[in-house]
Amino acid sequence: MNNKLIQLFQTENKNLLNIYCTAGFPKKESTIEVILSLQKNGVDMVEVGMPYSDPIADGDVIQASNMVALNNGMTIELLFKQLNSAIKKIKVPIILMGYLNPVLQYGIEKFCTHAATAGVSGIILPDLPMYEYENLYKKYFLQNNLSFINLITPQTSTKRILEADNQSTGFIYAVSSSTTTGSTNLGENKKEYFEKISSLKLKNNLMIGFGISNKKTFNNACKYAAGAIIGSAYIKALAKNSNIEEATNSFIKTIR
Repeated sequence: MNNKLIQLFQTENKNLLNIYCTAGFPKKESTIEVILSLQKNGVDMVEVGMPYSDPIADGDVIQASNMVALNNGMTIELLFKQLNSAIKKIKVPIILMGYLNPVLQYGIEKFCTHAATAGVSGIILPDLPMYEYENLYKKYFLQNNLSFINLITPQTSTKRILEADNQSTGFIYAVSSSTTTGSTNLGENKKEYFEKISSLKLKNNLMIGFGISNKKTFNNACKYAAGAIIGSAYIKALAKNSNIEEATNSFIKTIR
């Protein structure tokens, strides 16, 4: 069972673009159209948000998209059905991002099995403590060849960064500042933080997220990492234009 995310980093680790979208947004049936449109427009990987009523790491834009998706009737089960329906068309690595509570309700062993069957490469669960992952759930991720991606912030201690690196496969998600998504700009003041991470010689590649919304911030992030993650700015673009292909094409042109 191949892991597309790990394969990608084996061949490419510069200027990688990861775009976040919310499953079931703007419409319940939009998920695959959005993924394929991102793929067509040259995105290297797609992070698909599993809608949740209390997305604590997310700002207003992504929270609002979560509520729209939930009101549309989006569920984890439906997401897996959608991904399975397009498994032969999706060539880019798919990463699922969500929160622990819905995954536990679904059943974490079943979740990992179904994710792998649906062609998912990696999982991000920001509120899953590292010790719980290590002691309770790691085996299910390993059994299904799923990358587990930890988040770190400017406040994360060196010890915890090294722990996160040890547990993660695929990449480490470096949050540019201790805030929610979409609420900051990536400035030069983060240089010290990124250089500190670089000096640790981590085994995993770094992807930087939060505060990246245009070519300037994307290029700045790529100076310090393998690439960057963009979410809120793309969700805004989808909200403004009901033509997904048009919205995606225009948006990616502002990044690359």
